[in-house]
Amino acid sequence: MTTCASEYCNAGWAEVLTHMSPYGYANFGIAFGLGLSVVGAAWGIWLTGSSLVGAAVKAPRIRSKNLISVIFCEATAIYGVIMAIILANKVKAPDEPTSQLDELWDFNGYYYAGYGMFSSGLSVGLTNIASGVSVGIAGSSCAIADAQDASLFVKILIVEIFASALGIFGIIVGIIQSNACTFPIASLE
Repeated sequence: MTTCASEYCNAGWAEVLTHMSPYGYANFGIAFGLGLSVVGAAWGIWLTGSSLVGAAVKAPRIRSKNLISVIFCEATAIYGVIMAIILANKVKAPDEPTSQLDELWDFNGYYYAGYGMFSSGLSVGLTNIASGVSVGIAGSSCAIADAQDASLFVKILIVEIFASALGIFGIIVGIIQSNACTFPIASLE
């Protein structure tokens, strides 16, 4: 195994992560927030949809009214889109394109903003995975129970609403985390 003799080589993952641009961290936060939210929504729709189709064989009347479960799952993806828009509006491009930051730049401010946006996006994404799965499981139970007894629909739907609230709590936490995350304006004087 040969080692790279260039000054642009990384010794390992620790060096990659400690030398990554704050813009990179911010954009990864946006990507994780949006991507994981979509994964949570898809997972929930998969859980709910398969049970809905299976239970609708026994009781076709449940097809349309149990689509609310799919809508609740899709809301988790929408929470990720909202957070991605909020975070993307906080990323300000530098005045001049450069591969190295100038000595006069506020390094602490940039890294604070980058890490804050990364943690905000990651927390929203992970929360929305949990929300999507829990809404999917509750929606699956709702479809199966509704096929057996129509009076159970509203009772289980309340549980599903509380499961969906996890995603709302996640986006609130993400907004609070990202409030102070603004890239500073560079002064090259």
